[in-house]
Amino acid sequence: MLIKESATTYQPIPHSFAKLMDMYEANYIRLRLLCGNIHDLPDHKLSILENGVPLSLTTLGRTAHTTTIILTYLFHGQNITVRRPDLVVRIYHDARQAEVISRCCHFSNRTLRPWEQTVDSVLLCRWRLNRFLYKWAGYLYRQGHSFK
Repeated sequence: MLIKESATTYQPIPHSFAKLMDMYEANYIRLRLLCGNIHDLPDHKLSILENGVPLSLTTLGRTAHTTTIILTYLFHGQNITVRRPDLVVRIYHDARQAEVISRCCHFSNRTLRPWEQTVDSVLLCRWRLNRFLYKWAGYLYRQGHSFK
């Protein structure tokens, strides 16, 4: 089930494989809003807003059916640039889905909330990572970032 959030996006509801696939679709839609045609992405591009942190998009690879990108902020300090959150995202052209593939979740020594105890930990991990991309991509778009 999807909850209508605006005219262009939908907010998936968590905790099932089907809902995770909805999240991947919502991520694809949000990346299209930021990037335009995914097939036309350059190897590297910056989005710079006045008084904002530069946003970097780097294309890592392209195949007939996928494009893999890194999306990250570039925080500049004293003689150093820190890249965070440095998300690697695989975009599936035919399925029109986008999935975070770069991070892992750690559940050690943490008390799971009651609703988390009935959910597969890998599914929960993927849900969290992709929910982050969903929220972040929406934020970036609202801020005015663009790679078009």
